[in-house]
Amino acid sequence: MQDLTWWQHAVIYEIYPRSFQDSNGDGVGDLNGILKRIDYLGQLGVDAMWISPIYPSPMADFGYDVADYCGIDPVFGTIEDFDRLVAETHRRGIKVILDFVPNHTSDQHPWFLESRSDQANPKRDWYLWRDEPNNWVSQFGGSAWEYDEKTGQYYLHSFLKQQPDLNWRNPEVKAAMFDALRFWLKRGVDGFRVDVMWLMIKDDQFRDNPPNPGYRLGQSAHNRVLPVYNSDRPEVHDLVAEMRAVVDEFPERVLIGEIYLPVPQLMTYYGVDLRGANLPFNFQLLQCAWSAIAVAEVISEYETALPQGAWPNWVLGNHDKARIATRIGIRQARVAAMLLLTLPGTITMYYGEELGMGNVPIAPDQVQDPFEKNEPGLGLGRDPERTPMPWDGSPTGGFTTGWPWLPLGDEHEIVNIEALERDDNSILRLYRHLIQLRQTHRTLVRGKLQGVGTNGNVLRYERGSEKRILVMLNMSAEPARIALGLGTVLISTHLDREGEHLNGEVELRAAEGLVVTLNS
Repeated sequence: MQDLTWWQHAVIYEIYPRSFQDSNGDGVGDLNGILKRIDYLGQLGVDAMWISPIYPSPMADFGYDVADYCGIDPVFGTIEDFDRLVAETHRRGIKVILDFVPNHTSDQHPWFLESRSDQANPKRDWYLWRDEPNNWVSQFGGSAWEYDEKTGQYYLHSFLKQQPDLNWRNPEVKAAMFDALRFWLKRGVDGFRVDVMWLMIKDDQFRDNPPNPGYRLGQSAHNRVLPVYNSDRPEVHDLVAEMRAVVDEFPERVLIGEIYLPVPQLMTYYGVDLRGANLPFNFQLLQCAWSAIAVAEVISEYETALPQGAWPNWVLGNHDKARIATRIGIRQARVAAMLLLTLPGTITMYYGEELGMGNVPIAPDQVQDPFEKNEPGLGLGRDPERTPMPWDGSPTGGFTTGWPWLPLGDEHEIVNIEALERDDNSILRLYRHLIQLRQTHRTLVRGKLQGVGTNGNVLRYERGSEKRILVMLNMSAEPARIALGLGTVLISTHLDREGEHLNGEVELRAAEGLVVTLNS
């Protein structure tokens, strides 16, 4: 779209590489598997793929414990496989975004092996060491400090003990990590999604966090204290601006930040004069109740809070949250698809959303996620939303010729790409039509968002001013009658009303959404 950079009009597709496609029969997805399915992404119509970590790793946290920032783990392939994937993806007009994990490394990273070898080692200060721990709690439960018997001090780990936190106040750490960014940018990577961006800088006095008065039994132990001193520190914004400057050394690249914070704090990550993250991830739709009033409030709060000139973005699912079809049901998942793809700005979707995939039940002896292993029984495990992509209804879903690393679940026999391709009214077809509609009607990308409101449990809003598009989403299990002017249906979530002329009012079926062009 003219005068928009690619990432502003993009639909980004997140791939969890272990679960997308296996090419060698070991039961784990890999780069050549992604390449095998790249034409599927082209047919879907997405503009970019974001690949979760593929760096060398002991896999204590499945790649989020990085042992080398400038390589590819053998389970995923080789650097040559990566280069070939980038070339073929670009040839099809699709961009490539990598996950970057800057808060911590693996405890097997050469930097940490040096750091823990001796208190006098030059890399000692590359990590955060103390004689005594404070009360900071790991995101995965338990103390965030681990005692190292050899050197007699504690090191900080915001996640697993195998994931020691880097000291981003050290200029040598910054230089090394920025060089890692440049390594991938020179290989043609189009941008980065930065893991836990808001955690990268900690209080330099290591003060204790205050107790959380809202903590309740049954919540994660991490909620026992308020993370005042080990997250969202003021100094992080200078660091994000420096990271953005590195990315800006290369034309038309994007910096995306993972930030789980309330909207006012989230907006600060755009940075002074918008020199921070291009897109601080907007997770509001992952966390709000599924009702017209709640979603309307979320949309209005977010749009009102955007700094002047900041570009919006919307996310409906990811590798850390329950799948949308599980959260709200498969019928409403179609409504959610229309919501996502008619909101302004950049859109990110998670692999399998276009199939209506739900969470897969994971038996205790099948659990892989360390979060579930550390705090079992609290429902915190992320395995259910990370299960393999079902390409067909065969026992292993066309994902592998071996045994999949996580189960596909019984539902894959009917919820799979091969089956949905045969159904003209499938949710897969709906996603394709919505993405195509977004590409052909630029108003849905950049048109003014206005008139956000509700009629009962119907959410409605308009896009554009000269060319007006009305979106109506019935978020209830009952039909609803809505008044409107003259218009023509562009698409229904049922895929059966295109071209229908409306005059004065319209009846929405239960769990139906409509996109309508309004006559001026």
